Amino acid sequence: ENVRKHQENQRFFLVSTLRHRRTSKGVYRTILKRISRPGLRIYSNYQQIPKILGGIGIVILSTSQGIMTDREARLKKIGGEILCYMW
Repeated sequence: ENVRKHQENQRFFLVSTLRHRRTSKGVYRTILKRISRPGLRIYSNYQQIPKILGGIGIVILSTSQGIMTDREARLKKIGGEILCYMW
């Protein structure tokens, strides 16, 4: 549901807050799909970063300015390696 940057001992982390529903209907399922792997790296410029589920999902990228979400990369006009999709 939400992704934010967290700094601890001069190291940066991406913290993802997942949505949780406390009703009898069950919980939301969050899917994390790894895209780039050591044998097959996937790169994209900022114009071709995919939108997951029409913008509801999140793409995590590794850029020259660090790891960031697809929204941040589009705003800064930076491409990079697509690490994973979350929806």
